[in-house]
Amino acid sequence: MSYIGQPPANKLVTSSDMEDGIIVTDKLATNAVVTSKITDGTIATADVADNAINLAKMSSGTDGNIISYDTSGNPVAVATGNSGQVLTSAGAGAVPSFQNAGGGTDWQSAVKTSNFTAVADQGYFINTTSGGVTVTLPAGSVGSVVEVVDALGTFSSNNLIIASNGSEKIQNSTNNLSLTKINAGIRLVYSGSTSGWVIPTSNTGSTGPYAANFLVIAGGGGTSKDNGGGGGAGGYRASFNSEASGGGGSSESSIAVTIGQTYTVTVGGGGATGGSAYGANGVNSVVSGTGITTITSIGGGGGGSRTSSQKDGRAGGSGGGGAYNTGSTGGSGTSNQGYRGGGNGSNNAPAAGGGGAAQVGADNGTGTGGNGVASTISGSSVTRGGGGGGGTNTGSAPAGGSGGGGSGGQANGNGNAGTNNTGGGAGAGGNNSSTGSAGGSGVVILRVATANYSGSTTGSPSVSTSGTDTIILFNGSGSYIA
Repeated sequence: MSYIGQPPANKLVTSSDMEDGIIVTDKLATNAVVTSKITDGTIATADVADNAINLAKMSSGTDGNIISYDTSGNPVAVATGNSGQVLTSAGAGAVPSFQNAGGGTDWQSAVKTSNFTAVADQGYFINTTSGGVTVTLPAGSVGSVVEVVDALGTFSSNNLIIASNGSEKIQNSTNNLSLTKINAGIRLVYSGSTSGWVIPTSNTGSTGPYAANFLVIAGGGGTSKDNGGGGGAGGYRASFNSEASGGGGSSESSIAVTIGQTYTVTVGGGGATGGSAYGANGVNSVVSGTGITTITSIGGGGGGSRTSSQKDGRAGGSGGGGAYNTGSTGGSGTSNQGYRGGGNGSNNAPAAGGGGAAQVGADNGTGTGGNGVASTISGSSVTRGGGGGGGTNTGSAPAGGSGGGGSGGQANGNGNAGTNNTGGGAGAGGNNSSTGSAGGSGVVILRVATANYSGSTTGSPSVSTSGTDTIILFNGSGSYIA
């Protein structure tokens, strides 16, 4: 190249040799300025126009990473977390990180119907329709959570038991925890070895109903003197353990009692002797209260007498027997409560027996009372509801039916009363010099799960337990407050 005058010195052109604004963008070839041509530190923050650097000009990174700063203020990448994790701060001077989300319970969609061991931080819907369920807690780790809830409102009928893992405690106790109310639910959090699993929140359940089984027997029928018919047993209704009701009836359904409601119990007395007239009927036994269909057992029918217009046994829970009088008939029993009394169609001694809960009273010839029905509602097998024996002026005294039926009198012998609190029918007197007798009083028995038993009664019933149940036996009238 030719120069006019002296050629320029052979040296680099530095930024100090150029005036501001001399080199403009359109004078630079594309890609003419590369990173290696820029001295470190020569481009200050003030030299970069606002919004001049966009995402396309940033270095490539790892999918999901987030840019943060370390303790020196230098940019760092926060590693990508897993699905469902959340970005969690570790405080000043520390880089944040992705962690599992805290405070949430992983509810399981499959409803539990049998015993199982829970997993930490899970919740369970539980159905105890087919029987009680025991859930065993996992080994405790501070902050671990387990939740359970009554899926179908069945915890009152079949309880949920929560058992600890080994020797770990629940609420500072080594005892298991029971959920016994309808729709109950609970949240347990492990707090450490001192108190173990504690309960920050719970739903103790609604005031919904729970099951109560029953045996309701009315008073037995009374009798007359002088070859009268035996008294019928009091009506017999039962729901416990699929055991039969009287008169060949099936076991009934239990009643559903509501917490806080009062259920009135009336125990019927036995029918009185009629002297020379037929015996009086026994008195009904009744259970009544809000939300249930009243349970009424009918008093036993009185036995017939030698008085012609009263020779037939009277209808009742179980019917009274016909007297020693041609053509006398037994009184009818009540469906699903008791059987009819026997009849005396041939005017022969002895008079007919009263009907029992399990059997028709015998016709003249034997004159025995019908047998009663056995029940285990009170914790052991007891037979109740026997019919009374007819009276006789000759031969052996007719026996009363099993379950409290009184035996009949023979000759001058008086009839024997039915046994109280069995609903047994009375035995009739032997001849004109004898007397009849009174029927036995009835009884009402309720049986509920001990977990549901309120402990609130009137009338001084006898209270006992059998297995997981509480038995409330009323020999006289009273009430149960559920």
